[in-house]
Amino acid sequence: MLSRLMSSSIRSLDRECNCTVRLLDDSEYTCTIQRDAKGQYLFDLICHHLNLLEKDYFGIRYVDPDKQRHWLEFTKSIAKQMKSQPPFTMCLRVKFYPPDPAALKEEITRYLVFLQVKRDLYHGRLLCKTSDAALLAAYILQAEIGDYDPGKHPEGYSSKFQFFPKHSEKLERRIAEIHKTELIGQTPETSELNFLQKAQMLETYGVDPHPCKDVSGNPAFLAFTPFGFTVLQGNRRVHFLKWDEVTKLKFEAKTFHIYANQKEDRKIILTYFAPTPEACKHLWKCGVENQAFYKLEKSSQVRTVSSSNLFFKGSRFRYSGKVAKEVMEQSAKIKRDPPEIHRCDLNYLIFQLHQKQTQVLDSAHSTPVRSVSHGDSFMPSRGQMVDGSEASTSAVISDEVYSPSDSMLPTPVAEHGVEMPLARHLNGSTCSIDEEKESEAGARKEGQVAEFGPGRRHLRMVRSRPSPSSDLEELNKFILSVLRLFLVTIGLLFALLLLLIMLTESDLDIAFLRDIRKTPEFQQFHFEYFCPLRRWFSCKLRWMGGFLISK
Repeated sequence: MLSRLMSSSIRSLDRECNCTVRLLDDSEYTCTIQRDAKGQYLFDLICHHLNLLEKDYFGIRYVDPDKQRHWLEFTKSIAKQMKSQPPFTMCLRVKFYPPDPAALKEEITRYLVFLQVKRDLYHGRLLCKTSDAALLAAYILQAEIGDYDPGKHPEGYSSKFQFFPKHSEKLERRIAEIHKTELIGQTPETSELNFLQKAQMLETYGVDPHPCKDVSGNPAFLAFTPFGFTVLQGNRRVHFLKWDEVTKLKFEAKTFHIYANQKEDRKIILTYFAPTPEACKHLWKCGVENQAFYKLEKSSQVRTVSSSNLFFKGSRFRYSGKVAKEVMEQSAKIKRDPPEIHRCDLNYLIFQLHQKQTQVLDSAHSTPVRSVSHGDSFMPSRGQMVDGSEASTSAVISDEVYSPSDSMLPTPVAEHGVEMPLARHLNGSTCSIDEEKESEAGARKEGQVAEFGPGRRHLRMVRSRPSPSSDLEELNKFILSVLRLFLVTIGLLFALLLLLIMLTESDLDIAFLRDIRKTPEFQQFHFEYFCPLRRWFSCKLRWMGGFLISK
């Protein structure tokens, strides 16, 4: 009896696993889930923890053991998607950026989107001019520390905050000037909304870059925004297609195709090459989801799409969520008291620590982060710091080549159940455990290396040596494709033969069929094979009919 109880308890433990989700304010939400739990269950737990109702803009992101990022599918089992052993580590991120942040119903939603866009600005995904950068950073300052106070904010106080991959002393002075003179009296809510409205007007708002190459072998970044599909090369946008113009998204192995109809029925096809087939499939799925979310009027219009050609087995995928119009309509029906957002004034604490720990923080700059709480205790999160001795080698805001290397692998991944360090220094800055953390290692594994020079940053594509296992896998795929083509061809020929037999044995009076019936070969086939086979079938049918009647 004792052994039975112990075995049942062990089996129940095996059915459960721990899951940690890093939230947008860098705090962590840990829970225990069943192994067969679906993604929707975990997502609902997180939204309940955050008291979030406008949740369709958000998603859960993870990275598999091969350093490939994914969005967690809510209709499938979590354990089957992770491809690794628990505990599982994931991140909550904005998946669909709202086209108009001001139209969001609740402040808690705007705050979470604000945290995401601020993160995009810090990691170089949101590009802007120097003048816009100063204003955006000033909005962040006003939202996090309030009005300028000479007693609390000494000279050079803006340099203690890291808003961009790199910024100069001139930009720091401009940020402080705007904060001191133009934003006095703005509440955190107003500053966050102004920040989002300014960011929403930029070309790279909502960009989640996917590294690719064009047909000429030049590096490019593909992204899907609330307004359409965009391609970035260097520091400029080279292609932009509105969602109404995009007609089809397709991928084959590492090749990604975008079909579009522009003005005057001008059809175009854009082709790009992803680093791996898995990266290409992820790119395709992101495109399918974004197109469905922003383009369709109703979720009932969503159809299952296939990446394959006729007769070839390919990937099939269907977006399972609501579309943007339905989300807005549902948000308009929300009627409740706004959830409380506890804003903690960390201004005094930061400068006090800066004075007491001068030796430790001599060259560090910390960013205070607000924490959202709904009845829970405040959990301060790690700030974003940058080493002044190394900052000069980082990329500037938008005056350099577009190189969002920190966004390549935007989620932590735990290998073999070993916890990963909470933070690491990357490009002269301390990054959290989310997408900033795995980027350098992942970029090297994908054969893409970020190369830094004095005041300049650019990408150099490096061709990695293919492993024997990958070559064998490609060979197996080729053999399977050839075998599939052969079987399909045999099947088609057999179907055509059956159709021809049925037509020749029918009563159709066509010259072509009359000529076939007069041939000796047909006469022989008719009397030696077809007639006996027909009599056998009719006999069996009569026997089955009599058997059923007798029953």
